[in-house]
Amino acid sequence: MRGAIGIGTLIVFIAMVLIAAVASSVLIQTSSFLQQKAMLTGKTTTEEVSTGLKVVAVYGAVNTSASPQEVIKLAVLIEPNAGSIPIDLGTTKITISDSVKQAELQYNSSCFADNKNYNDIFDASIVDAWPGEGTNCVNVSANYFGIIVLQDTDNSIKSNTPILTRGDRVALTINTKLLFGGLKPRTHVTGFVRPEFGAPGVIDFITPVLFTEERVQLQ
Repeated sequence: MRGAIGIGTLIVFIAMVLIAAVASSVLIQTSSFLQQKAMLTGKTTTEEVSTGLKVVAVYGAVNTSASPQEVIKLAVLIEPNAGSIPIDLGTTKITISDSVKQAELQYNSSCFADNKNYNDIFDASIVDAWPGEGTNCVNVSANYFGIIVLQDTDNSIKSNTPILTRGDRVALTINTKLLFGGLKPRTHVTGFVRPEFGAPGVIDFITPVLFTEERVQLQ
């Protein structure tokens, strides 16, 4: 009788050990799964927060012979945020307004220049990067923007695949004469450079009361 009780107790003990082992295995697998999910979520969140564009500066080319004088071209200098994943400028949009008209511009691969050594980004030698001008870009409407490559150490920015990576800098070209009929003095211009993913770069400036030079920094 005692032997039977001992065997029964042993069976119960072994069953409890097996149940504890199975439960431990489930808990370990679950914790491992949750840890991996947490790491992936953290990585994704970090990338989403850090990814985006920043507008470094906005320069304008002024038609000094017009009356009143007006900004006929804008060069929006951008670079990726620190820690940003690569950004495809081919899917990037520019939303811009002169307080009267608002437009959304997309990239046109015909408007591209990548010499990288420009003394003047408005120079006639790189006119092909400006919508409505040059040879390749001449028939491109004002609802597009072009790209002038200023810095690209890894050669990731090509006309058909303009991928902006860490350390890159480009100028986005906007023909404001075609788009708005020129930007007159005291014009408030606002807008965003919106990548497919991440934070947009902000455009916000007011043109001067009087233009004293043919090239002016607006932002």
